[in-house]
Amino acid sequence: MKNYVKSDPVFFRLIKQSMAAIVLVVVVFAALFPAPLLNPADISLVPNPSRAAWFLIWTQEVVSYTKYAIYPIIFLGILFCALPWLPNVSPNAQAQWFPSDQKKINWLTVITFLVIVGLTVVAFYFRGENWLFGWFF
Repeated sequence: MKNYVKSDPVFFRLIKQSMAAIVLVVVVFAALFPAPLLNPADISLVPNPSRAAWFLIWTQEVVSYTKYAIYPIIFLGILFCALPWLPNVSPNAQAQWFPSDQKKINWLTVITFLVIVGLTVVAFYFRGENWLFGWFF
């Protein structure tokens, strides 16, 4: 039993309450801010001005620069899925946030998150009709 992390039931109640609060906030935001979807894509209308849902719009922003930009996204997704099986990634002896022996993985995750958030903001607020740059559409 000494290989397990000690836990407290109060902590898990706090986690459940936090999860319920986050779900409530997400549902309220989803009701107040609908996805910026247009009519379904029509192949006869070129260029097609349709946008993806807000949580996928960053991929549309990346692909708007070049069609080959999808490959780094696919590679990064495969890399994150393969993290548990990569060599030299051993489980920690004790549980802790941002362990020093996994700094590269932690920084890769943080940087990826910031890039995705940045691309989402650019695509959502600075792109206008026909995917042209504009201000606050």
